[in-house]
Amino acid sequence: MSGFFSANAQVEDSIFIRKIADEVLTNSTAYENLRVLTKQVGARLAGSPQMNKAEAWGEKALKEAGADKVWLQECLVPHWVRGSKAQANTSHPGMRDIQLDILALGNSIGTGSKGIIAGGILINSFDELEQRKNEVKGRIVFYNYKFDSKLVKTFEAYADAVRYRGQGASRAAKYGAVAVLVRSMTHAADNNPHTGAMNYNDSFPKIPAAAVGLRDADALALAMQKTKGVLTIFLKTDAKMLPDVIGHNVIAEIRGSEFPDEIITVGGHLDSWDPAEGAHDDGAGCVHTIEVLRALKAVGYKPKRTIRFVLFANEENGLRGGTKYAEEAKTKGEKHYFALESDRGGFVPREFSFSIGEQQLNRIKKWIPLFIPYGVYDFNGGGGGADIGPLNRNFKTPVAELEPDSQRYFDIHHARSDVFEAVNKRELELGAVNMAALIYLVDKYGL
Repeated sequence: MSGFFSANAQVEDSIFIRKIADEVLTNSTAYENLRVLTKQVGARLAGSPQMNKAEAWGEKALKEAGADKVWLQECLVPHWVRGSKAQANTSHPGMRDIQLDILALGNSIGTGSKGIIAGGILINSFDELEQRKNEVKGRIVFYNYKFDSKLVKTFEAYADAVRYRGQGASRAAKYGAVAVLVRSMTHAADNNPHTGAMNYNDSFPKIPAAAVGLRDADALALAMQKTKGVLTIFLKTDAKMLPDVIGHNVIAEIRGSEFPDEIITVGGHLDSWDPAEGAHDDGAGCVHTIEVLRALKAVGYKPKRTIRFVLFANEENGLRGGTKYAEEAKTKGEKHYFALESDRGGFVPREFSFSIGEQQLNRIKKWIPLFIPYGVYDFNGGGGGADIGPLNRNFKTPVAELEPDSQRYFDIHHARSDVFEAVNKRELELGAVNMAALIYLVDKYGL
C-alpha cells in the first residue's frame, strides 16, 4: 500500500478515477435502469410476483453490464401480504371523527374481517408504558414517540425511534393491549404513513400493528389529550403471513487476475416495501451496484481480486438474502476480503462509513482527497449495511457503506412517496462514481 502515498501514484489514481467519473457521468445506465425497475417492475416485496420479475430484471441488467458470470443463489424468503387498504378512525361524542391514514406494519397479523373497536391510550415512550401498564388491557395503544429533531444525522433519529415499530406490539401485548398504532418513522411534513418490519416476541399474544402519518398522529394525540383518554378507535387490516417461498440473490462476478480467491462484494437489496416503487430504498443501491460493474468494464479495468455484484433478496423483513450469502460463503470456504453496500438512497454522496480496524481506517483516510471532487469528504467508523453485516459478524470481513446526504431520506423511507420521480439523476450517478472509485482503490492497494 505504501506506493499509494507517492506523488506519482496519487496523480495516477486521480487520473484513473477521473476516467471512471467521466464514463459514469457521460454514459451511465443507472437512471434508466432505475426507471425500468420502478415503473415496469414496481414494488418488490419478498414473496410477491414482483419479486420474481425483479430477479429476472436484475439478471438481465447484470449480464448487459458486462459481467463475466451471472447466477441466482436460492434462499427461502417470508411471504407477508398486506391485503386490502387498512382503515382506522376515531369516535367520541361531541367530537368530529378523525379518519386516519395508516399502513399495516410488515409481518403484522390482521384484525379479522370485522376489525377491532376499542378505547385508545396515548403512550409517548416505553417508560410511560411501564408506568401505565395497568391501564393498557383491552385497549389500542398509540405510540407517539417522535423523531429527535436535534439529531442532524437522521439515521441516529431513526435508530432511536424504530424500536417502537419493531418491539411496540409485543411490549403492549404483554399488558393486554389488543392492537397498536405507531407514529411513522419520519420527520416529514406530509401525512404519508411509513411502513416497515415489526417483530413479535413469541412469549406474548400477537396483535395487529399499523403506522400513522404524522399529521394524523398529531391530530390523534391531541384528540386523546382532549378526551382525557376516553376515545374509541376502529382499526381494520387484512395483513397476514403465508408460508415461506423461494427467492434468490442475483449475483454477478468479474474474476480477479492476481488474487481470484479474494472476493470483494458490492451490493444493494432488490426487495422493497409495497406502498411505493422502492426507488431510493433500495432501487438506488441496486443500480449503483450494476453501474459500478458497467463502469469498471467500460474503462477496461482488470481487477486483481474477484469482484462480486450482489442484488440481495429480502433485506426488508428478514435479511434472508444476506444471511444466505454469508452461509454459503462459509460452506464453500470462501475468502471475503471486503464488502461495500449502498442502502441509504440515491441522494448526493457525502461519506463512506467503515467497520474496519482503527489503524486501517487511518491509513485509507489518506485517500479522501481523491474523493473530494465528487462530493465525498469523509471516511468514518461504524458503518456497513445490513446485507453485508453477516460477512462482518461471521468472518470479520471489513465492510463499508455509502452515506449520501440523509436529510430527505426519511421523508420517503418505506412510504408511498418513494418513487422514481424522487430520485435526482445527477446525484444517483455521483454515488456510483464514488463507489467505483473506492472499489478500485481497495482492489489496487488492499486494506
